[in-house]
Amino acid sequence: MTLDRPGKPGPFILFGTPSRNMAQGSLTGDEGGPPMPFMASHKNSATIDHDEVARFAKLADDWWDAKGPFAPLHKIGPTRLTHLRDQLCGHFGRDPKAPPSLDRISVLDIGCGGGLVAEPLARLGANVTAIDPAPETIEAAKTHAKGSGLEIAYQAVTAEELAGEGKSFNAVLLLEVVEHVPDVPAFLKRLSPLVKPGGIMILSTLNRTLKAYALAIVGAEYILRWMPVGTHQWDRFVRPEELKSALSSAGLQLAGTKGMVYSPMADEWSLSGDTDVNYFATATKAKSL
Repeated sequence: MTLDRPGKPGPFILFGTPSRNMAQGSLTGDEGGPPMPFMASHKNSATIDHDEVARFAKLADDWWDAKGPFAPLHKIGPTRLTHLRDQLCGHFGRDPKAPPSLDRISVLDIGCGGGLVAEPLARLGANVTAIDPAPETIEAAKTHAKGSGLEIAYQAVTAEELAGEGKSFNAVLLLEVVEHVPDVPAFLKRLSPLVKPGGIMILSTLNRTLKAYALAIVGAEYILRWMPVGTHQWDRFVRPEELKSALSSAGLQLAGTKGMVYSPMADEWSLSGDTDVNYFATATKAKSL
């Protein structure tokens, strides 16, 4: 199945990851219209969707099953982790091929789930704090880390609670998170204090384009059935220019974006300049004067 160039197995950008909300999103607005507002529902705060937290809590025991509901996360793991390592090493002047390349770098993984990112970063020497609002998920992550002999500071708290405690880190990760947040600008403003001056924030999300709707929702959910119908909410996908504006308002400077695409011929993900569907964003905070 190819969707780029007729007759050639071009890159096939498909989907992000399982959403934290099973409710079907409404398709208001269009690709060429003005940015769509990030609205909070009446039963959730501006930054926390409790329905999504509850749904993921029910899947706590499935995080490390490579063929289970989180199979997409396992599939993108090598590409995603390589990008994270290279971005962190580049920012902090480390050699990515000289282990432990992330030694003594403090990293906060927000929405850590079962620890699919936290554990590899800990193996690279980072001092990892990983948080998730679902206690069941955190307990599953702790159990797996203990069995792997890794020390990771797992906490069942929200990012806002951690910011309220005055904590800050060299690097903050928001992977497959912002497209599940009702109010992205408010969320980033509350989280900005978690990034130390001179630090870095790395995000990954889905672009709100018609291409993303066709591939991430129609293709992945309705045709290939790689995930349940209703997994994604297209109106919560975030355009790069919207993310840049929200980051700027939070005191963070967008340093660059990078796409991630899937090739069905090779059955693997790779980094790309195409940010139409899946993309990473790296932002930095200025050093204190």
